[in-house]
Amino acid sequence: MKKWILLFSIFFFCFSNGQVGAQQPDYEKFGRIAISVVQEDYPGDPVKDYVYKGRKNVSANKVADVFQFSVADQGKQKQVLVTVVHQADNDKVLSINVEEVK
Repeated sequence: MKKWILLFSIFFFCFSNGQVGAQQPDYEKFGRIAISVVQEDYPGDPVKDYVYKGRKNVSANKVADVFQFSVADQGKQKQVLVTVVHQADNDKVLSINVEEVK
């Protein structure tokens, strides 16, 4: 039994190339940028979480990641969308748009 577990573990680690648990969603970097922008614009409550709404192709080499936040502004809950447009090939941020959903 121990041999099978050891054999399975060796097989698993050899074919995973050391990337087990190390992969992060590719939008995580832009999520951190969106959080910092929302914290600047809405300094009330700390931002704890967001909803990733997806990625859209803007042009051949530009993509937009959209994030939705629920923030408190002067005691009122508001929904805020942050769109981070960046280059697809090198992840250089081109623009950031913040808009309240009404």
